[in-house]
Amino acid sequence: MDVSQFDYDLPEELIAQTPLKDRIGSKLLIMDKIDGNINHGRFPDLLNYLEKGDTLVLNNTKVIPARLFGVKKETGAKIELLLLKEEENHTWEALVKPAKRVREGTVIDFGNGLLTGVCKEEMKEGRRKITFHFNGIFHEILDQLGEMPLPPYIQEQLEEKDRYQTVYAEHRGSAAAPTAGLHFTTDLLEEVQRKGVKIAYVTLHVGLGTFRPVSVDTVEDHTMHAEYYEIGDETAELLNKTKTNGGRIIAVGTTSARTLETIARDNEGDFKRSSGWTDIFIFPGYQFKAIDGLLTNFHLPKSTLVMLVSAFAGKDNILAAYKEAVERRYRFFSFGDAMLLI
Repeated sequence: MDVSQFDYDLPEELIAQTPLKDRIGSKLLIMDKIDGNINHGRFPDLLNYLEKGDTLVLNNTKVIPARLFGVKKETGAKIELLLLKEEENHTWEALVKPAKRVREGTVIDFGNGLLTGVCKEEMKEGRRKITFHFNGIFHEILDQLGEMPLPPYIQEQLEEKDRYQTVYAEHRGSAAAPTAGLHFTTDLLEEVQRKGVKIAYVTLHVGLGTFRPVSVDTVEDHTMHAEYYEIGDETAELLNKTKTNGGRIIAVGTTSARTLETIARDNEGDFKRSSGWTDIFIFPGYQFKAIDGLLTNFHLPKSTLVMLVSAFAGKDNILAAYKEAVERRYRFFSFGDAMLLI
């Protein structure tokens, strides 16, 4: 399958650079996943499309200030790190720029010695394993020195760090936010529950795949990087009960969708408590086993996320919806407007 099939024209001015001041102020495009019929509203209109007995599934990962700026101790050369995956003994897999300046044994200084990193292993695609040395609590130092790792298409600094967190963020570990969830307020989530809709949580720590473009010509040749996920007993039990009772499982964001599909795939369509690493790659031709609806933002052209939503609702339907969203001046990408596929 040719990657170019998932391209579309997007005026640069529609790429949202900053979040709206009001979390629920976004537009909402609602599309029937079967026939492609489209309606338009505002984000709180989501309530009109949820039914008693449905379960809304949220990814409660928490973004860490994973972007660090330091200097190479020997030369003073500037080095940038994006922390991707925590391992043992304060060692992290990190994306390094410029990677050619960081070889095994290289020492990087952050915050005038407050934090020191030593390269322990060189990896492919600009990644390195870095072991950190410090006094105190690592995440407190990271809060002091690190920056939120905003996607590269966002040029403006984020004044409020909390606007790149969902209101239900709990488990630290992501290099990027599950952005479909940024629209929710605690009040709106309470309204969802008052309607008789259950809320469940999974965790998927968003990693390198979010920042990595598709650089091959054929979809099948693209390789997804693995990301860590968890689902607990309570969530698994609720999801199984929802299915048994004829309710719908609606994933908030592609990260929740990928987590649920991984678990259902590995358990013959059921949900069980589990954790591990998933590199599931969903594109047209995939048969969904877990979700009945998907709430998501508008994604980059030719991205794996456009491929996922195309698998769920049909490529022609999705590209038609994106075209209409452009015509109606929707805001695109991480801080943009939302789409409900149901």
